[in-house]
Amino acid sequence: MDSSPFSPYGELAHRLLPSFPSSGDGAHDVSHLERVWRNAMAIHAEEGGDLELLAASVLLHDCVQVPKNSPLRDTASRLAADEARKLLRILGWAKPRIETVAGAIESHSYSAGITPASLEGRILQDADRLDAIGMTGIARCFYTAGRMGSSLYAPIDPRGDTRPLDDRQFALDHFPRKLLKLVDGFQTATGRHLALQRQRALQEFYEGMLAEIGS
Repeated sequence: MDSSPFSPYGELAHRLLPSFPSSGDGAHDVSHLERVWRNAMAIHAEEGGDLELLAASVLLHDCVQVPKNSPLRDTASRLAADEARKLLRILGWAKPRIETVAGAIESHSYSAGITPASLEGRILQDADRLDAIGMTGIARCFYTAGRMGSSLYAPIDPRGDTRPLDDRQFALDHFPRKLLKLVDGFQTATGRHLALQRQRALQEFYEGMLAEIGS
């Protein structure tokens, strides 16, 4: 019986995870992969697709990590796609299947701005973005802000009504700048349904925090 968090592809995970970077980033660690896999399985159950391709895409989508505040951030998904090609060739995968996985990985990133070409790519993008919203998304946002040395919010005009939003400097700015917009970009009906449930938590937290700080 496959007891892996990536069941029924525990063996594939066993072969690919040793290549996962040890960056110390708790927002993009193996537990993130596990959550994305659970999201992907939930979407796949309704939308279909090739589950093995989806498993490889989830396991490898962050196999190259670029810090959020790096000027090279927009290249992260392309670099991960290239690395995925190398790793899957070593496992003897056929080129068409490798390319489907690589395409899904390259298009999963918000920063890349690429529309997924395959169903597996659409599911991966949705599954990954689900982990960026809701309670877990809130935790990841402030964790990442702490790693970047950001402040919690701008003391003057926390909403950003009279200043440009700057989520590299103020964590709360990441909500209107990106997180609250993600729900509009989900690729599958199931993903959108799940996203709307998590969106409420984001909105309530954002408005609640603004109320507490007197904005």
